[in-house]
Amino acid sequence: MGHLLAIARAARTRAPMAEIGEAQVSVELGVVGDARGTKPDQQVTVLFREGWESACRDLGVSLPWITRRANLLVEGVTVPREGGLLTIGDLVLEVTDETKPCRVMEAAHPGLRRALTPEWRGGVTCRVVHGGMIRVGDRVEVE
Repeated sequence: MGHLLAIARAARTRAPMAEIGEAQVSVELGVVGDARGTKPDQQVTVLFREGWESACRDLGVSLPWITRRANLLVEGVTVPREGGLLTIGDLVLEVTDETKPCRVMEAAHPGLRRALTPEWRGGVTCRVVHGGMIRVGDRVEVE
């Protein structure tokens, strides 16, 4: 069993990520207030603390997790692959794919794109199966 460490959203595409303590997540909108929540199969992005820290160690830097531009930061669970389910409180997410590191990561820090590539360190994209209210500290389970 793991835990939800942080939540973030961006009001507009390419706007800075803003950390929040709780969020409503819906089937229609993903993380309510996040500009990317209506993208099919990419409504919510999840980053795993262990993979993020490994990438930062490889680069010899300490970067804020929101540099990755993910919605949720979790710890203590294995990274599920496609079709896997993540449960956070009442929220159920289905993993649709690996979050592929892009040029935005390279612009954020040289080498970050390459450092995020192994072992799905960049996290996962998900679709919302069952919405709910989530809060930092909530329990996270992988099915």
